[in-house]
Amino acid sequence: MTGTEYIKKLEETYRKNGLEEKWNHLMKIKSGITEKNKRKLLKEYPEFPEALLKILDFIDGTYWRTYGEEEVAYYFFGSDIDNGEYPYYLFSFNDIMENVESVLNMEDLFYYFLNEPDEKFGPFVDEKIIPDVDKLKWINFADCMNNGGTSSLYIDLTPSEKGKKGQIVRYLHDPDELKVIADSFEDFLDLLANKGMKFIHTDDFEWKFIL
Repeated sequence: MTGTEYIKKLEETYRKNGLEEKWNHLMKIKSGITEKNKRKLLKEYPEFPEALLKILDFIDGTYWRTYGEEEVAYYFFGSDIDNGEYPYYLFSFNDIMENVESVLNMEDLFYYFLNEPDEKFGPFVDEKIIPDVDKLKWINFADCMNNGGTSSLYIDLTPSEKGKKGQIVRYLHDPDELKVIADSFEDFLDLLANKGMKFIHTDDFEWKFIL
């Protein structure tokens, strides 16, 4: 699925779930990534997925993102958690660049995985991932509704021999786990669409307005 196709599917889901007014309002205030920032992004990540870049062209983030005088928080992705119902926000250009070194936060997880493994409580690391923080190059593109405290999503540009470059890694806390949930960003979008975009919930939709 392309980025453009995914945005269309996302819009359909918002409207179907009775959130048409909120979607329309976002469309009025949002803006996409600037050409200057796009060049910076591609300099840092030359292999940045085209589908995700297309999404950023459309909207530069939904993670407590300020557009004009409003700060918004819109669910944009799901994952494999709770059969696709657990929601995530889309990171902006600034969020992505601020998290270039976020992979270093996995150092303790890898240490315990390699040196003090626990079959029941983890941490668990997918065999498609290189368990060496010094060799990893990941793109952190989304955090969960718990502001990343529970789960985050990454694009892995340095997979193990059993993985594929560009695979999507889902981090989950308690028990700590790193799992590959899709072979590419496009496959990840297909995964969400096939699960029915269940992460868009009317009841717990977050919206914040700043006067």
